[in-house]
Amino acid sequence: MRTPSGRRPEGGREAEENAFRDEGGGPPDEAEPTPPPPGAKPPRVTWRKLTFLPAVLVAVLLATWLWFEQADLDALSRNALSDGRVSKALWQHIELTAISTFFVLIIAIPLGVLLTRRALRRATPVAMAFANTGQATPAIGLLALLVIWLGIGRRAALIGIIAYAVLPVLSNTIAGLKANDPALLEAARGIGMSPLGVLTRVELPLAVPLILAGVRTALVLNVGTATLATFGGGGGLGVLITTGITSQRMPVLVLGSVLTVALALLVDWLASLAELLLRPRGLEADA
Repeated sequence: MRTPSGRRPEGGREAEENAFRDEGGGPPDEAEPTPPPPGAKPPRVTWRKLTFLPAVLVAVLLATWLWFEQADLDALSRNALSDGRVSKALWQHIELTAISTFFVLIIAIPLGVLLTRRALRRATPVAMAFANTGQATPAIGLLALLVIWLGIGRRAALIGIIAYAVLPVLSNTIAGLKANDPALLEAARGIGMSPLGVLTRVELPLAVPLILAGVRTALVLNVGTATLATFGGGGGLGVLITTGITSQRMPVLVLGSVLTVALALLVDWLASLAELLLRPRGLEADA
């Protein structure tokens, strides 16, 4: 458009150039990043989670082995560490941890479910008091009482470890089931689900994160408490620790302590992976 004097109005050229750019004739804009598809979810387990702690444990065990290679062991230390005694003590410790954890699970989780049912809800304080007593009692004192009652052997050690680790699993099971939204449970009953169906398909899946946290705590407790099994004749890595203390042999004490710490960290790492992998997908927060 031109004015009567034949000159364009001010800003006319700029308007035409802007219109030309809007029609696609101008330089292309920078490509915007495409958003991730709505259904994509981040992986549950990252490579850092999978590799960091195992790498640290390998480095610690390797450093311990190199130290032993250059250490000057006397006859008593060599005798305490020879003839497969270390591998035997490690395997006994793993057995004590695995067996005690198995019995903790089959005792604490069903008991926690029963104590949240209406018929047995009044017995919850009594059961929690007994569980608290088992953990409040010093582990070495509880083991001594069990040895007096049952005699020296693995059975007394296992009962003591189980009594010491029941509380976290039991309390977390009860807390997880009580934390469920009553509206969800009522909706499940409203669509015709049986009480068993509501428990197995609604209540327990929602309580899984808290239950797994309790199991993880119990596992680490069992690894630590199993070192005391040696005082009741149960074996385990506590044999190396007590031998190193009583005979004042630092290499034996260091090896038993390092293996116990490494085993506890490894068990905690495996439990954390299970906690991530067994958590229901529907309970994960959207990224």
